[in-house]
Amino acid sequence: MPTSQIRLSVPAEPEFARSVRMLAANLAVVCGMGIDDVEDVRMACEEAFVFACATGPSSVSVAFSASEGRLDSEFSLGTDRKPTADPSAEPAWAYADIILSAVCDSYEVDVEAGVLRLAKRTDVAHAS
Repeated sequence: MPTSQIRLSVPAEPEFARSVRMLAANLAVVCGMGIDDVEDVRMACEEAFVFACATGPSSVSVAFSASEGRLDSEFSLGTDRKPTADPSAEPAWAYADIILSAVCDSYEVDVEAGVLRLAKRTDVAHAS
């Protein structure tokens, strides 16, 4: 499967978390991930969206990069109130950090770029 780029702009309102979560899960399936990885992606992207909303934007831009066995995502953060250099100082970060560290292969808050990046990979040969 060639790498596909998917972009989404969503109002920064909690009722839109499901839309982000469902698209992310669908993309994980397209990437050939098994049910456990799909659930991890679903949970991670919902939590990333909620965290991004807490940083104060009017909308959240989400960029996905989907390829065989890998899904990367990037969530824009509010420009008026970017997370501090220490994301743990953000009230919404404590729970997000717990979830993302449990279900992502890697994640980072890039304060300079104003984004939260997530990566999830699977061993396609052993995916169920």
